[in-house]
Amino acid sequence: MSWLDALGWIGSALLIYSVMQARVLRFRVLNLAACVVLTGFNAALEIWPMVAMNIALCAINLWHIRALVSTRHDVEAYAVLEVGAGDAYLRHLLAVHRADLLRFQPDLDTLGDPDLAFVVQRGDETVGVVLLRVEGGTAHVLLDYVTPRYRDFSPGQFIWRHSNVLAGRGLAKVVTSPTMVGAYYARLGFEARGDGSFELALT
Repeated sequence: MSWLDALGWIGSALLIYSVMQARVLRFRVLNLAACVVLTGFNAALEIWPMVAMNIALCAINLWHIRALVSTRHDVEAYAVLEVGAGDAYLRHLLAVHRADLLRFQPDLDTLGDPDLAFVVQRGDETVGVVLLRVEGGTAHVLLDYVTPRYRDFSPGQFIWRHSNVLAGRGLAKVVTSPTMVGAYYARLGFEARGDGSFELALT
């Protein structure tokens, strides 16, 4: 196999792998890499219509990547909506994503009913769900779930850091579940506790 054949196979494999991704940012990055490789491959073969198409796709991917990355901490791009703990839409979300969310909070069914429930929206798409139990001035996290498309982001930050939904209720701190799998809280300023949970002071 020549190096040119190998380049074509690598580009094709990357392209196929990219469209298998559920995560929107990962899809764009891998698709961009595939288009760059295939641009070089088609240029070497002097297939100019394919070169032009892949250059256009590179530009489209770069535009989307820039938009996603530049708004990942933008309070204008995400909205936090409080919903009732028994809200029909919330129950629907939890049922649809049940198998996936139990991968990250395997003991959810044993943690009791929430006192507060929030969904995080990007436009008209729900990207996260947070369930809390309130004890005194502390909000205990029962569930902090991100949908697969936005798992390269941390939409929960818009509840913990970028809104007044908790402090405005007189809550002083947040304590996460020690059994959550793949916790991301350290990079949001939470302090690790000895039992595997994290704590954030709100005031």
